[in-house]
Amino acid sequence: MPSPSVPGVVAMLRASRPYSWINTALPFLAVALLTGRVTAAVVLGTVYFLLPYNLLLYGVNDLFDYESDRRNPRKGGAIEGGLVPPAQARRMLLTIAATNVPLLLAMAWLAGPVAAGVLAFTVLAAVSYSAPPLRLKERPFLDSLNSSLHFVLPPVCGGLLAGAHLSALPWRFLLAFLLWGMASQALGAIQDVEYDRAAGIGSIAAWLGGRATAVAAFGVYLLAGVFTATGGGPALVAAVVVLPYAALALIATRQARTAWRGFLGLNLVAGCFLTLLLLQINGVFHERLGTPA
Repeated sequence: MPSPSVPGVVAMLRASRPYSWINTALPFLAVALLTGRVTAAVVLGTVYFLLPYNLLLYGVNDLFDYESDRRNPRKGGAIEGGLVPPAQARRMLLTIAATNVPLLLAMAWLAGPVAAGVLAFTVLAAVSYSAPPLRLKERPFLDSLNSSLHFVLPPVCGGLLAGAHLSALPWRFLLAFLLWGMASQALGAIQDVEYDRAAGIGSIAAWLGGRATAVAAFGVYLLAGVFTATGGGPALVAAVVVLPYAALALIATRQARTAWRGFLGLNLVAGCFLTLLLLQINGVFHERLGTPA
């Protein structure tokens, strides 16, 4: 007879979106390797930005979005969102605290006050998207900015936990990443316009409308590519990766669901390609692993 705790464990894992763990952990580790050294804080951070951070980010979202999510047919899975009923709220919050607090305290103690401050801001950004009183997901444009910070702040933490100074971080590419994230949040919001409006959620897509949001996402994706390309050299290669995303934004003007599914698949390919490109450019494979140049 299965343990009665198993469904709860499965629900917690589902809420953390395992498919998306790599989207926060990989940029964190890449910038850590690019700008500093592997420290105990970096090891802890890699673990943290895999499961615990995503459980915080998405678990809080699922708690406060339950009433709208249960009416949305795309919700309820490990890829696009679990359903956490009110009866599971206490267990979810305790699990989030148990998995997040010890690692956050350890990283803050190991890396110092600046890193601790950025970690605290990262947690605030994650919680404020869904939880009142801020609940930024209901504030058009701020929803896209805040959502993008969920993915840009982990690599900033990676550099700081690796011992780098704030000024040494690759800000040009972090800005491009921020723009990419804003466009991506808007792209994802298009498919939920009907459900968000019914629930009174004022997302950017609910406010602008699906078609206008798709056009805006297209433009912001291209802007992210321009910022990347200004780095010159290999950055021009990296900038090309933005083009398929821009194409998905155009598809979203007619088929938002198809575009989002394409986005999920493209993320894995593009993320791996860009990470390998950045590591190769900076000689990390040779320097860290000791392989012949």
